Amino acid sequence: MCQILIIYTGGTIGMMTDPRTKTLVPINFEQIMENVPELERLNCRIMVHSFEDVIDSSNMSPAIWGQLAGLIQKHYHEVDGFVVLHGSDTMAFSASALSFMLENLAKPVIFTGSQLPISAIRTDAKENLMTAIELAKAKKNDKVRVPEVCIYFDYKLFRGNRAFKYNSSKFEAFRSPNYPVLAESGVHLRFSINDIRPAGEEELIVHKNLVNDVGVLKLYPGISPKVVETIVNSDVRGIVMETFGAGNTTTDQWFIDLLKGAIDNGKVIVDISQCKVGTVELGRYETSKALKDIGVANGYDMTFEAAITKTMYLLSQFDDPKEITRWMETDIRGELTVS
Repeated sequence: MCQILIIYTGGTIGMMTDPRTKTLVPINFEQIMENVPELERLNCRIMVHSFEDVIDSSNMSPAIWGQLAGLIQKHYHEVDGFVVLHGSDTMAFSASALSFMLENLAKPVIFTGSQLPISAIRTDAKENLMTAIELAKAKKNDKVRVPEVCIYFDYKLFRGNRAFKYNSSKFEAFRSPNYPVLAESGVHLRFSINDIRPAGEEELIVHKNLVNDVGVLKLYPGISPKVVETIVNSDVRGIVMETFGAGNTTTDQWFIDLLKGAIDNGKVIVDISQCKVGTVELGRYETSKALKDIGVANGYDMTFEAAITKTMYLLSQFDDPKEITRWMETDIRGELTVS
């Protein structure tokens, strides 16, 4: 019989309305189980690890990601797969982070949650939870179907570091416009075999300590030198820069000089687009050629969540900014498509 570990961190899925305050408050996992008696009918042994203090996902942090990675490492050889119950607000950050932290992953790690509490009449929690477990235990010819860190929500399975939350009021909370869904749930589970990464062949390596010395520079017309200078001269080692279109920025010399000065001082700057669909093409337009010339890293089609967490991961692995820039432009966990 297969064995699945459910890691309960908190989130809307494990909330119910306090009759006194009319606000949503966390419940324990036993109360979740009471709302999903169907779990007992699964041909699967379910283990549960509940955080002692369940959290709203807005309080997620690299330290908690380290705890999650440690739990997966501890139980890796005991179970067939993992389901992480997590708030949807920062789920894409957590799934992206875990994808980088779990090197050579060969088992499913499925993040899921819900838009309505599991106790609500019209909740999406039951389907998300049940199908996430089905996906975590799915095998063919004794091999797991999805040996990746994923997000399952509203009948779709996404690669974790390719998805982002785009809607706070619909059950269809996540999208992945730059990469196909890995599986869809209907009458049958249908897997996109050619889009799923193969299982790691080496022993799992777990990286628990990320470095969060990362700043964000989001461009807008009229951004002032003072704003840019404050960010690029701040005490961070890496900067995720959200640019226009295919990676374009102002060509004003003061702007290029500030970026070059930061790079010359050892900072890594990665260029991702503010557009949700498409990719950065450094050098295609005059407005991005200077960025390429001074050593800005091309983030291609990475999501913001993936760019942030990949930067944290690479900062924990390397001291040399040029080495970090090289790996930033390299696909290491399926997070980007090099054009």
